Amino acid sequence: MNLLMNFLSVAKMPTDDYVGFTFFVGCMAMMAASVFLFFSMNSFDKKWRTSILISALITFIAAVHYWYMRDYWIGTYDVATKAGDSPTFFRYVDWILTVPLMCVEFYLILKVAGAKKSMMWRLIFLSVVMLVTGYIGEAIDQSNAWLWGLLSGAAYFVIVYDIWLGSAKKLAVEAGGSVLSAHKTLCWFVLVGWAIYPLGYMAGTSGQWYSDLLPNLDMDVIYNIGDAINKIGFGLVIYNLAVQSSNK
Repeated sequence: MNLLMNFLSVAKMPTDDYVGFTFFVGCMAMMAASVFLFFSMNSFDKKWRTSILISALITFIAAVHYWYMRDYWIGTYDVATKAGDSPTFFRYVDWILTVPLMCVEFYLILKVAGAKKSMMWRLIFLSVVMLVTGYIGEAIDQSNAWLWGLLSGAAYFVIVYDIWLGSAKKLAVEAGGSVLSAHKTLCWFVLVGWAIYPLGYMAGTSGQWYSDLLPNLDMDVIYNIGDAINKIGFGLVIYNLAVQSSNK
């Protein structure tokens, strides 16, 4: 009971704390998406329910982490300087759970075209490499942030290649129809939507050579907006695919 009360307690937020506001909006938006996806699961053919469930879990996990990140930010917020400590650790815990699940979605929608689990594990492995190296560069070894960022970016671009030009693309073409359309949309989310994370990384390591490239950018605002768009967007793409397939 005490744990539940602590979770539901509301920390006081200054009215001009725009970073805290994005944490709050992100949390509420992803929680709403989770409820919507959970309750819509039984409306679709059985083969799409796992995909919808994964989408709901992605936004639910993110919403819970955002609740804690919001409280962490507000707890460290200094009214005088109008700044707080970024919850980098919690953010990467969220990503290490949700980003691999987003990669699983590619496998689930391409199963109809014969996708193998090896493709899924490859994407999961690359996403973990991308996140672990990113965390090291942002939180542990900022003096070599450029190197860890390079490694993280390399894993990201291999993922982009696999889904745009590699085996995943070939399977999507074979499936055709609504599966191909959904695959293309998810690919754009990865290419354009996920590109916001390197911007946040550079803003978070701005004490290094990135400082002249990205002055006055707040990494938390960048990450918060990117998370809400990408995770909810992934879920809506899967939902639309399930609707179209079930109607047929």
